Amino acid sequence: MRSTIRNPRPGRALAVAADGRDARAASVRPALLKVALVGAGIGVLAASAWISVPFYPVPMTMQTLAVLLVGGLMGPRMGVAAVAGYLALGLAGLPLFHGGIGGAVVLAGPTGGYLMGFVPAAFLMGLAGRWTASRPSGRLSTLWRLSMLVAGALLAEIAIYALGLPWLALVTGLDAGRVVAVGLLPFILGDLVKMAVAAAIVHGGRSVMPGRSLLPF
Repeated sequence: MRSTIRNPRPGRALAVAADGRDARAASVRPALLKVALVGAGIGVLAASAWISVPFYPVPMTMQTLAVLLVGGLMGPRMGVAAVAGYLALGLAGLPLFHGGIGGAVVLAGPTGGYLMGFVPAAFLMGLAGRWTASRPSGRLSTLWRLSMLVAGALLAEIAIYALGLPWLALVTGLDAGRVVAVGLLPFILGDLVKMAVAAAIVHGGRSVMPGRSLLPF
């Protein structure tokens, strides 16, 4: 008697294979989205550095606003990843720092402490953005979210200056009073405006983008 071997359920085998491909595609898409968002964050940080006003020893730039936005919109982990990637590329020599310069000399110079302060600043603002995104909607909660975002922005700014001012003093040899005069006081008003702008944009952006699956929160 001649026997034949048949595939009892060819349709099921095809369905399992299709499900496997769909699962792999579903796992790849979020990873690609995160990579793309981190790359976009690096681009925003670089563009903000090129918008600068020469001011010795610390130039005026839009970088603090960019750090607040990147951290608040992308969350603590991805925000830190974007800042770390930006610093690494600038350290490697790409012209990503203020005035279109790059290299280790920038991090070793007067602004090095401020740049390193971007890392904890993005983390702190990212925490504030993540916490406020989970709050329920409503008039009172909107005020609460904005207050928390402003508080996060303030802590982020404090982190930047906590690293920036001591490093500035170390590099330049200036005394504490002079360091505060040239490294803090000229930027206070602008930082207050940036904090308010960042809080408003993060509040609006975090309420819109997650609902449209633009951010992986």
